[in-house]
Formats: sequence, C-alpha cells, structure tokens
Amino acid sequence: MSGLVARACDGPVEGFELSLLAFGRPATFAFSGVPCADGAMLVGRLLAEDVAKLGEVSAAMAELGELHRETQRQKREISRQNDDLARANRELSDSNRALLTMHAVLDDKNDALRHASDVKTRVVANVSHEFRTPINSILGLSQLLLDRLDGELTAEQEKQVRFVRSSAETLSVLVNDLLDLSRIEAGRHELRATEFDVAELLSSLRGMMKPLVHPEVDLVVDEPAPLPRMHTDAGKLSQILRNLVSNAIKFTTRGVIRVRALPSDDGRVRFEVSDTGIGIASADHDRVFEEFTQIDSPVQSRVQGSGLGLHLSRKFAELLGGSLTLRSELGEGSTFVLEVPVLHEEVATVHTMTEKAAKIDASKRQVLVVEDNRQTLFFYERYLSSAGFQVIPARTVDEARAALARLHPAAIVLDVMLEGEVTWSFLAELKEGDATRDIPVMVVTVVDRAQKARALGADEFWLKPVDGDRMIRKLAELAKRGSVGRVLVIDDDEAARYMVRKLLASAPYTVFEAADGATGVELARTQRPDVIFLDFLLQNETAFDVLDDLKADPSTRSIPIIIQTAKTLDDTEREKLERETAAILAKQSLSREIAITRIREALEASGLNADRARTL
Repeated sequence: MSGLVARACDGPVEGFELSLLAFGRPATFAFSGVPCADGAMLVGRLLAEDVAKLGEVSAAMAELGELHRETQRQKREISRQNDDLARANRELSDSNRALLTMHAVLDDKNDALRHASDVKTRVVANVSHEFRTPINSILGLSQLLLDRLDGELTAEQEKQVRFVRSSAETLSVLVNDLLDLSRIEAGRHELRATEFDVAELLSSLRGMMKPLVHPEVDLVVDEPAPLPRMHTDAGKLSQILRNLVSNAIKFTTRGVIRVRALPSDDGRVRFEVSDTGIGIASADHDRVFEEFTQIDSPVQSRVQGSGLGLHLSRKFAELLGGSLTLRSELGEGSTFVLEVPVLHEEVATVHTMTEKAAKIDASKRQVLVVEDNRQTLFFYERYLSSAGFQVIPARTVDEARAALARLHPAAIVLDVMLEGEVTWSFLAELKEGDATRDIPVMVVTVVDRAQKARALGADEFWLKPVDGDRMIRKLAELAKRGSVGRVLVIDDDEAARYMVRKLLASAPYTVFEAADGATGVELARTQRPDVIFLDFLLQNETAFDVLDDLKADPSTRSIPIIIQTAKTLDDTEREKLERETAAILAKQSLSREIAITRIREALEASGLNADRARTL
C-alpha cells in the first residue's frame, strides 16, 4: 500500500487491484491515484460484495492519505530546520574565527603595550640613575659655597646659591621618587622586613620632621597605645609616614599636625596623620593619589612638589599589604589613614615554612634552600613540595649551618649573594667538610660566576630566574647522583666500630658511630641513616631496648636495622629479632662482601630506598 502512495506522488496510478481483509471478510479493491499539492489522492473501489460498506472503506482510505500528507509535510519541515541549523553553524564558525582573530590582535596589542611599558620603565630608571651624579655634585658644591670654604659670599650670592641648592634638592627628591616608581612598576621592589617597635619608629619620625614645620604649627606625635612589635619593611613604612607629614607641612600654615598609631581589630596597626590645613574637596580625594597630580589652589602655587609623593605612598602601602585612605573637607584639614598588617604576608609565609621544616617528613627528600628573598623561597617551596621534596629554608649562613647540624639533605640550593653576606666561603666549607661534601650543591644566583662556583665544588650553576619544572628535574637528578649510603654503627666496642668503618671505607657509604644506645637513637633521629648496624649486647642494655626506642619514633621506625653479634642467640631472641630487623650477622664472620650485600638487601627490602640500593 505504501508503495502505491509513493508512486502516486510522482504520477497517476491506475489499474491496481489488491485483496484485503475488510470487516473480517476478504474483499478485492481497485485503486487509482493522482499527484496533488500535499502528496497523492488515492481512490479505492470495492469489486466484490458488501458494496454498501464502500463509504466506510473510502473514509479509511482518505484518512490514510491525510496521514501520508502529514508525514511528507513533517519531512519538509525537518529539511528546512536542517538547512537553518547548517546556516547557523556556518555563522557561528565565522563568528568564532572573527573572535580568534580579535584575540590575536588583542594579544599583539598587549605585547606591544607591555614592551612599551618595559621600555619606559628602563628609560626612567636609567635616566634617573644618570641624573643622580650631577645632582649630588650640585648639592655638594653648593654646600661648599654656603659653608664659606672658599671665601665669603655676599648676601645676594648666598641667596642665589640657596636657590640653586633648593632646586637641586627638589630635583633629587623627584629622581628618587621616579626610581622608586620604576622599581614598583617593574616588580623589582624588594621587601626588607625587620622586627621593630612602633614607638621607636615614631620617635625617629618626630626627630626628623620637627625642624621642618612652620613656627606657627605644632607637630604632635602621640605616644602609641600598647602595640605588638611589627615585622615588616620599616624603611617603606617610615617613608610613607614622612611623605604624609611632609605633605601636611606644605599645606598647613598654622595649627596642628598630629601623628598617632592605634591597634586595629584585624591584626593591623592604624597610623593617622591629620592636619588643620586647607583640606581637600571630596571630588579630588581620588585624584590626589594619581601620579604627577597636583590640586590647583593658592597654596599649591607657592609650594614645590613632584606630584608623586602620595601616589608612591599608596603603592608602598599596598606592597606592605595595607591601604592608604583620606578623610578631608575643603577648608577643614585632612586626615590620612594608613593601615598595615603587624606581620607581613611574606614573613608569615616564611614562618609557616620554617615551622613545617622543623618537623622532618621521613616520606620526603629534604632540600636545604639557602635564600634570603622570601618570594623566591615561596616559589621554591611551592614547586618542590609538589614534587616530593621537603624544603628546609635558611635565610642566612648561620641558619644553614644549624639545619645541617640536624639533618643530611638530599641536595642544597644556594644563593651566593645573600643580604649582608657573600657565601662563596660557605660553598667551599660544604665541599671540604666530611659530613657535607657528598651533598650535591646547586648554586642559583644573579651573578654570572659559573666558573668560580664549579671551581669551589658546585655540582650545578644557574642564573635567576629559574623554571620550576626544570629545577625539579635537575634536583631529582642531583639527589640521585649524590646518593651516598649513610650507615650508623651502634656498638660499645671501639674495635668493632673501627672494623665496620674499614670494611666500608672504599664503598660509597658515609659511616656514623655511636658507643651507646641513647647516642645512637639521637643520631638516627638527626642524621636519618639509610641503614643501622646494631650490636646485640651493649653496656647496660640490649638491642631490644634500642629497637623499642627506634620503632617508637615515626622518623626512625622505617630505617632498616642489621644486627651484629658475637653472642649465640636462643630461639626466642632470634625469632623476635628476625621479625624486627633486616638481617642478623655474626661478628666473627663479617666481611666487606657480606656487609655490602646485607646493606643492599636491607635497602631493597625496605621499599623506601630501592633506587638508592640499585645505585649502591
């Protein structure tokens, strides 16, 4: 039937007869059909009996034709929707290509802007540095003239020289501000955090600024409320306060300039510098913090300034993790509010790292990082900890020595240019010391002295900045290359200790000795040997006492232990030792081959040092 309908859509159909079941009885029908707008019109005629029911059959045929026409209409609708969808896909594809092109253009513009900014920063920094020398010469020479070292000056000459010196001082301030600004924009302004008392800082500020105020103005520095000692960059904090007081002095001809420090509820210290000067209109509150911006006023025309002081002060406040805001009304004075955390975020991060490093993680390889830059320390810690290393930070050589006294790191990352000290001698000390010469040292610094570093024994030399992933790979390689077995011998017989040391002398092992159990346990905790040789019978104690102490401490629990003894063990002693140790050796049969074999087997069995065991 469906075939007749399909043929009738293309052309007339006649002369077809079909035997169908009609009303429960077989009947023969004749069909003809012609194409129409919505498909095909079919006409059926009953050739057999039951002619009276032909109307019902015709109705069924009409319904079938209508159903076919609806199916064809839906097919055309689906085809139309497919065309619309394909067109929409093409438009989306064109839009996507346009967006990609736009992103590429924006990236190019960003690169160009970044390059222009870098060029501007370098030009400003270089020009500012070049300006410093002649400015300092002008200041020095003008002071010589004012001091009358080459003869007296007339009143007019002195006035002229003072004008020259005043202009040079103003230019010097501008140059210094430009240098600070260029460092901030280049991201090279380092934090020099120290611990200090706020009262001492304010006392120094009072002594520095008091001679600069007008005779009719009182500079009042309130005694601060009880405040914790701050640990941040005292130099930058002092510079902000000097800028604020200096700014107040310029615009206050009479009245009071007041400085005070108060505790804040969120772990900060709030500094307020208020004055009774001309004030600032609310519309200009944001403008005063913009670079090279000065508010037009009668007083402004009489005072000198670069328009950078408040801009730099806010930048410095942000570097300290704080904020600088303003409260002021025109004609009613101004109050600048500086809020600074008691503990700078970078200092807090290093404190956290130091606290974590105080507890040795036996599941990780330790890397001693001798670096004074806190941001660099944080960078190392983030990368190396994710690669299975534990960073032990040391910001001075003394801290590095203290760390080496309590642990034997897998590698050392050393900056030879620490603040206040050069560490070339420390590198030589590391490579000359019996306990540290086997530790790989990677020198990472800013000075290109690779030849000197390698001559002093450095295993690797890199210039800053470094790539984190590359450093991880190199440290893993150095740690493996420097894998020297560390063996602790606990025996009260000096001759027995000497024997083990001689047997392992030509093998890649470093040997530590202890004459009693307590010393041995302490050495195991601090030096973390790879294997322990333990005599069964010690003075006033047995190996079981030492084993109990070692197994009770998580940091020493996994160290393989080889028992050596001259005593004949009974079955109970042997059974217990076999459960808790890696091997049992008879002292009288100990040889170099047996000792090295048992060490390798113990390392492999421990599962913690399989790579080292294969190396050794």
